[in-house]
Amino acid sequence: MTKHLSKSVAIVGAAESDLGKVPGMTSLDLQAQASARALRDAGLTLNDVDGVFAHVDDKFAGLHLAEYLGIRPRYVDSTSVGGMSSVMHIRHAMAAIEAGMCEVALVAYGSTQLSDGTRKVGGTPEDMRMPRGQFITPYGQLSPIGYYAMVAQLHMQRYGTTHKDLAEVAVAARKWAQLNPKAYRREDTSIDEVMASRMIADPLRQRDCCLVTDAGGAVIITSAARARELKRPPVYVMGIAESFSHHYTPFNTADWLDTNVAQTADAALAMAGVTRADIDVVQIYDHFTIGVIQSLEELGFCKRGEGGAFVADGRLAPGGDFPINTSGGGLSYNHPGQFGMLLLLEAVHQLRKECGERQLPRAELALVHAPGLVFSCNTTLILGV
Repeated sequence: MTKHLSKSVAIVGAAESDLGKVPGMTSLDLQAQASARALRDAGLTLNDVDGVFAHVDDKFAGLHLAEYLGIRPRYVDSTSVGGMSSVMHIRHAMAAIEAGMCEVALVAYGSTQLSDGTRKVGGTPEDMRMPRGQFITPYGQLSPIGYYAMVAQLHMQRYGTTHKDLAEVAVAARKWAQLNPKAYRREDTSIDEVMASRMIADPLRQRDCCLVTDAGGAVIITSAARARELKRPPVYVMGIAESFSHHYTPFNTADWLDTNVAQTADAALAMAGVTRADIDVVQIYDHFTIGVIQSLEELGFCKRGEGGAFVADGRLAPGGDFPINTSGGGLSYNHPGQFGMLLLLEAVHQLRKECGERQLPRAELALVHAPGLVFSCNTTLILGV
């Protein structure tokens, strides 16, 4: 994306579906519920929507959602690349609006993994002709946790990162969740409790891993000119970038701690015309505690290898000097199959000063970062008011 597109579009509506465990609802129900709420938030109706950007844990999500909602969009995008898909769709919607392919874009996601019991530690049937089917599944690799466990082992061996460092991330998330009435887990926890939880994939323990919940969300995006005519204060897309390195099997990656995150962060910040020091709100995909430490390093908030020290002593928690994941994150708030949408929504809520007890005192610029598949791709987004 070139710099001239900065602030060309804005998020004008944002909403979650019902969250947690929502029996009797499908992923389409959750997407539709969130979409209706986001449209009401924007002061728009289904008749205004002419672009649909959607994904679920299935195929053809954009078409499914358009049919379910009874609309006939001019533009549909169902690109699914894992957890970053919803954030990436912001970039695709910007391009479509700039090209005149649509004017009002609905970006939505929904998942019922908790109710369906679909995220299991055992594998699922694979096409044995594909790389995963040949080289991963027959050997019992747990995915994605097995890969991130190896990342954590490498980080510990190379830089001296400790189990306590990982636990700091989980405890900070829980403290934010305790300020969020929608959070799925709000009970007290501690460093010792996290470190004593059941080992899942060494060195990652149960509390190092994200929740599994039902959840959906939606945002409405339109041109900056139209956004200024609507009832909600616009949240502008200042900068955004994405990168891709490999498919699901990362074993051809030279160094699992050297990702493309820095590339996307640099590009998104340059497009927005801001620096890391300008950022007030940081939302980082926390599917595993090691992912937060690694992302903080690769995003440039600290040097590589310094992530463990960076998160120490409650620095990420309420009252700390580098608050992140203010909803409670995927570790304590909610985590459906893919968490990017909920990261995006929390950033919007912070910028619109809607977060109650967890509202940050200064919230004018937000950075949202999400990876996809097994650290295969990355999107970094800068939002501003």
